[in-house]
Amino acid sequence: MQVTQIARPTTPPAAPAKKVGQPKRFLTFLVPVLLLILWFVSTEGLRWFPPNQLPSPLQVLRTGGTLLADGDLTRHLIASVGRVFGGFLIGAIIALVLGVLVGLSRSAEQLLDPTLQALRNVPSLAWVPFLLLWLGIDEAPKITLIAIGGFFPVYLNLVSGIRQTDRKLLEVGYTFGFTDLSLISRIVLPSALPYLLTGLRVGIGQSWLFLVAAELIASTRGLGFMLIDGQNSSRPDIMLVSIIVLAVLGKLCDSGLRIAERKLLSWADTFQGR
Repeated sequence: MQVTQIARPTTPPAAPAKKVGQPKRFLTFLVPVLLLILWFVSTEGLRWFPPNQLPSPLQVLRTGGTLLADGDLTRHLIASVGRVFGGFLIGAIIALVLGVLVGLSRSAEQLLDPTLQALRNVPSLAWVPFLLLWLGIDEAPKITLIAIGGFFPVYLNLVSGIRQTDRKLLEVGYTFGFTDLSLISRIVLPSALPYLLTGLRVGIGQSWLFLVAAELIASTRGLGFMLIDGQNSSRPDIMLVSIIVLAVLGKLCDSGLRIAERKLLSWADTFQGR
């Protein structure tokens, strides 16, 4: 008896995975270098702007060196960094508490979220006169205003992250007998971690933005004060020094949080761009 063998379809070999190209490091500095060249050419070369409108990079560099040698820049820098980190830390801690509460409880959301959403739309400068009346002219109103700026991005992103948690994961947790605290610590918060880290990055940026408004409050030191003092004394070179330092500090803070984000989310298999 002849047995007929049925040919099985052969599985085509899997296509080799494409290697993700390493980012070109020089691209990070390309735009800043081009802007610096344009700035230099427009002021030193073509002289499109007079020095009292836009000083050249060399003039700004000389002014920054003078301020650093005199100790003024260091004094303003220390004051601003302390205010930003103090205010951001306070705002982020409050945002974590309220964000977890609102994200997990619909009752808390109905109680707190409408008021917080209304306060979120109040301009930063609108808080200044009331903070002066309530807290005086010392450091308290400045740190409070920066805390307000850092609070809302962290709060909004954390609530959104908690509400994006996959319900199937929660059902699995209930099946394995997780308590409510275990569900929060082992499922909900890890799932919301990417949103939280994004909120922290936006929040630290907002804190630097609110710094200038905060240092309008009877300040005698700080980068925001230096910026306003340069405006009042018609010194655009001093203004540009403070703006550049603020930009560099903001970028350093964001880069630090991005490094922490990559380490904390190393377990996530996500699209990283092409």
